This record gives sequence, structure tokens and C-alpha cells, in this order.
Amino acid sequence: MNINMLLEFMYILCGIILLISGVYSLLDKQNPKRIGSAAFWLIFGFLFIGGPHVNPAIVGGLLLVMGILSATKSVSLASFTTSSEEFREKQAHKIGNMLFVPAGLIGVIAFAIAQFTSLGGLIGLGIGAIVALIVTMVVTKEKVDKIPYDSSRILQQMGPTVILPQLLGSLGSVFAKAGVGTVIAGIMGSVVPEGNILAGVTVYCLAMAIFTMIMGNGFAAFAVITAGIGYPFVIAQGGNPAVVGALGLTAGFCGTLLTPMGANFNIVPASILEMKNKNGVILKQVGVALPLLLLHIVLMYFLAF
Repeated sequence: MNINMLLEFMYILCGIILLISGVYSLLDKQNPKRIGSAAFWLIFGFLFIGGPHVNPAIVGGLLLVMGILSATKSVSLASFTTSSEEFREKQAHKIGNMLFVPAGLIGVIAFAIAQFTSLGGLIGLGIGAIVALIVTMVVTKEKVDKIPYDSSRILQQMGPTVILPQLLGSLGSVFAKAGVGTVIAGIMGSVVPEGNILAGVTVYCLAMAIFTMIMGNGFAAFAVITAGIGYPFVIAQGGNPAVVGALGLTAGFCGTLLTPMGANFNIVPASILEMKNKNGVILKQVGVALPLLLLHIVLMYFLAF
């Protein structure tokens, strides 16, 4: 089985979970928004499974439908039955810190496969998730039939924000192909003083953070901002590419701490924890993100030259 087939298998597994969520939503007669919810998850599952084999125009149209369903608040959590607080507390004391083992395994296995095999990080992440699921069942001694139910419950708790990583990653590719980096370089050429290293470093780090806030994805911002600002105004001035690249990317992550577009980190946790202020996570991170961004500018200026 080649890498592409393995990757396709991982996407199909994700699609099956999404389809199950759609079926649960459709069968939930207590949910007043069950039709919209079911449509969202079923379309999403269909795109994960059949995306490469479907006309791009149809894919784009279905994404618009998903966007409309999300914007009109037609997607809501199904009426899932959960265990009692007393039972969860009892299980927490019984299992203890072993509960963190499956979560840690995902990262360890994904890293090992990415580093020591030719399969790549995405397949490593999928294999890590499968192994972690098996270990979870062993640790908790839960029944296998709980897997689709609880997977669907957690997925629906996160809601439509789960689609943001795919959309933002695509947006970064579109921006790069459209030559946005070249346009930014042209604009910055009239703003950044020629040969001023500190100005170049400052503008690069700030642009990475701001563009990441807009994109919600530091990796998507990296390709555009590094091509438009990082290379001509920092690396071309003698900056070490390895240092500039590493610090440039993590400077972007400072922006991730400050934006609702970074849904996985800032909005999803607020939803799962049922926080009153949906931006509560972001507000707590401001005091860390801003000093950290300033530190990136200082480190890049002294370490890259």
C-alpha cells in the first residue's frame, strides 16, 4: 500500500465519523435544527471521502452551503446522553493520570513516523490517533460501541469551527499562488528603509503575527510573508535562513494566541468548556503573546546576524 493510498484511507475514516455525526443529528427529533445539522455533517463527510473524485465546482458549491448553514446558525449540538457527574468523578480517580497516556501517544507516534519513516506527518498523525483510541479502550475498559457515539458527541461540541483548518490552509495556498507575497514585497519596499536590519526584522515578525491573526494559521501565513518580507528584507540582508525561518514561524504563532480565527486553540476550547465569554481564552493569552512577540524580534535581530 503506497503513501497516497494510506492517506486516502485516513481521510475516509474521518469522513465516516462525520457521516455518523450527520446520521445522529438527523435521527435526533429533539433537536429543532436537526435538518441543518445533519446536512452540514453529511456534506462534510462526503467531501472527506469523495473530495478528490468530485468536480471542484461541486466541492466549492457544497462548501458554500456549509458556510451558509454555519452563518445562519443552523448547526447545533444533538441531544446526546452523557454519564453522570458522580460517575465521571469516580472514573477520574480510578484511572488517574493514565488518562493522559493516549493523548501523549498521538504526538509521540506521529513524530516518530514523520522522523524515521517515509510515510510523513499526516499519516503518522492518523496512525497515532488509531493507536491512542485502542489504548484508550484498554485503559478505560469501555465498550467498543461507545466509539462512534462519543466521537460524534465531541465533534458536534466543537461545531462548524472544525472546518476552519482546511479552509485556512487552502486560503494560504491560494494567496501564495495569486502572488500576494510579491504584492506585499512591493508595498514594504517603500516603507522599510533600505539596509535597515532592525526595521526588516521588526516588520517581518509583526507581519507574521498580524497575517496569522487574519489567516488563523501560522503555516499559511509563513509562505506568503516570508516570500514578501522575510526573504527580501531579512535573509537577503545576511540573515541566517534557518534562524529567520524558525523564529518567523513562531512569531506567527504569537498571532495565533490573539485571534478567533485560530479556532482549534481559542474557540473550540471555549465551546467545550462552555465558557460564558467565547473570547475568554484569547483575553487570557494577550499578556503572554505580546511580550513573546517582542522577544522574537530581539532574538531574530541578535541570533540571525
